[in-house]
Amino acid sequence: MKRAYRRWVCSLLAGVLVMLALCAAVVYVVDPCLYYRIPDRWQPVFFSERYQMAGLARNVEADTVLVGTSMAANYRASQMEEVFGTPSLRLTIPDGYYSEFDKLMNVLFRAQTPERLIFSMDPNTLIRDESGLTEAMPDYLYNTNPLDDIEYLVNKDVLYYSVYVLMANCWGEGETVDEGFTWDDTEWWNHLSALAGYERPEAVAEMLPADTYLEEASANLDVVESWITAHPDTEFDIFFPPYSILYWDKTIRLGQTDAVFSALNLACERLLAHDNVKLYGFLMDEDIVLNLDNYCDHLHHSGQVCTQVLHLLAEGEYRLTEDNAADALAQWRDFVVHYDYEKFWDEDFWIAWNEEHGIGEEPAS
Repeated sequence: MKRAYRRWVCSLLAGVLVMLALCAAVVYVVDPCLYYRIPDRWQPVFFSERYQMAGLARNVEADTVLVGTSMAANYRASQMEEVFGTPSLRLTIPDGYYSEFDKLMNVLFRAQTPERLIFSMDPNTLIRDESGLTEAMPDYLYNTNPLDDIEYLVNKDVLYYSVYVLMANCWGEGETVDEGFTWDDTEWWNHLSALAGYERPEAVAEMLPADTYLEEASANLDVVESWITAHPDTEFDIFFPPYSILYWDKTIRLGQTDAVFSALNLACERLLAHDNVKLYGFLMDEDIVLNLDNYCDHLHHSGQVCTQVLHLLAEGEYRLTEDNAADALAQWRDFVVHYDYEKFWDEDFWIAWNEEHGIGEEPAS
């Protein structure tokens, strides 16, 4: 009886080990998170930025790398290559925290040293602390410990995505790295969408103190400066993305104007102290930010605007320097504080707009 029991236990353990080995083999070969390689026999399927960015950073060689939140998702490497003439890569973490970007940067710079790193510095995330950080980014894909790769290789969710990748390719639904995680083809870029996607807050009576976000901004800038100082041979092109003018309406109505501009001024002071940094204020591009047809909500702009921004960056437009940054931000503050936001909720304005642009739509209400 004991001998039979031992045989049963041994058979069970052997069966479990075989199943685990089979799981690990499938995951290793398919590699849905692109952890070991970019596949050449099938196209990848993109399902989670936080799980797949480490693999892209490690395995796609690029001289120009663009990093950002969902605001950067619709930049395409092919467009970057056309503008800058170098192999390019786009890495995004939606609603990313700076500690998450730090992990991604560590992977990138362990694998390669790009000539140019473009970082989209969102004002929204610049002034945010880490209190909302979750464990959504798996450490085992970003650290240097090979032993915890077992968490990737023997993982039922990863096994599921391995099978899904193979099935998706059979259905012709694989994607290219260039198009992975882009979503501009699923939105209607129009002032109607921009206004519908904007929840206008009630105006507060008092402004927040100017130093409200300085502690959070300083901590986040510490992270960015650690990249800059650790990699002096890389040029860091950092830009404030062109949020729509509705962002400033929200900022003013929430009483955050002085606090946000103080954080932006702090970023300029600290970043411009480095020789390998170029800073750009695309949030002040009136041609982009005043045209709500570029947006699907009060923040996110179209892929067409991404192309514009790349060309502006290459041409050095809206570049901020130690000599002009303070004045440029002061002028922009004066502009947004005195801007006529109420017209966006005026039917006559949109009737005139539609007539001017030859659009036969009903005005927003």
